[in-house]
Amino acid sequence: MAISVGIVGASGATGASIVDGLLEDGDFTVVALTRPESVSKPANKALAERGVEIRAADLKVAASVLANSLRDLDVIVSAIGPTEQLEQINLATAAKAAGVKCFIPCGFITIIPVGGCHILRDDKEIVYNHIKRLHLPYTILDVGWWTQLALPHLPSGRLDPVRTKYRLPAGQDMPMVGDGNVPSALTDLRDIGRYTARILKDPRTLNKMVFVYNELFTRNQVRDELEKISSEKIPRNYVSYETLKTSLEEAEKNLKASGAVTGSSEHYQLSVPKMMAQYQISWGIEGHNTPEWAEYLGYINSKDLYPDFKYFTFEGLAKEALARH
Repeated sequence: MAISVGIVGASGATGASIVDGLLEDGDFTVVALTRPESVSKPANKALAERGVEIRAADLKVAASVLANSLRDLDVIVSAIGPTEQLEQINLATAAKAAGVKCFIPCGFITIIPVGGCHILRDDKEIVYNHIKRLHLPYTILDVGWWTQLALPHLPSGRLDPVRTKYRLPAGQDMPMVGDGNVPSALTDLRDIGRYTARILKDPRTLNKMVFVYNELFTRNQVRDELEKISSEKIPRNYVSYETLKTSLEEAEKNLKASGAVTGSSEHYQLSVPKMMAQYQISWGIEGHNTPEWAEYLGYINSKDLYPDFKYFTFEGLAKEALARH
């Protein structure tokens, strides 16, 4: 019998990958849980044409009311936006009332210790703790850094059409953190949904944290690899920990001075420089985003669970992108 999965954020980048992975697998009935006012949007119409049920679900109504939209679902996967993380508290309460068998909250980020290293990670922990207080079955899934976001700028600009799709700046490279020699786990966005499909059918992952990743690269290794593939020389610009620390302090000062309400769109926009500096310090200086750190923090490793998983490589992505342009 097919596993029924409700997805929050099905039209976003991570949510779309999850939809793709579940439909490709074939053992799932997929339901997109969307705001009532968004049911008729083109993105949802496109999902419906692929066989996804579009179901209105207002995450802000009382949990007892929201539960009525969830009662026939085996699993809920949340790929909710960064400004809406705490709305998952009500969603989890409703999932518990509805008898959902597994709740996958919106993890899907790099490995980061909780408690001051990253504001988004700390918001997620609030949700995770609420889930555990409810005694709601869960799986927490983190995925490292998207391979797509690791693509450097080439002097020819040949990769810019792909990079700008993922909001990387055209015409310029992102500076490398520290000396560029700290390894960091990468996962192709297209594989997130395929991993999710495997995990949802695997009882070993219930009530566990799972770290899925494809490859480990330092930022220097990424550029070495791309130089071989593209035959272009990539300039290497480095940013020090001290510079990042100054950027972080400045971002925190501006955020505090703004008076923006936590959870508002303005607060999120002002938080982006802080979040980016925290990400860069975490994976580029502290080296958190590795299997070793994940194991220390209590994650189980996708390499141990699924040694047969055929993933998209950095080399393959780069060659594919270059072939198009």
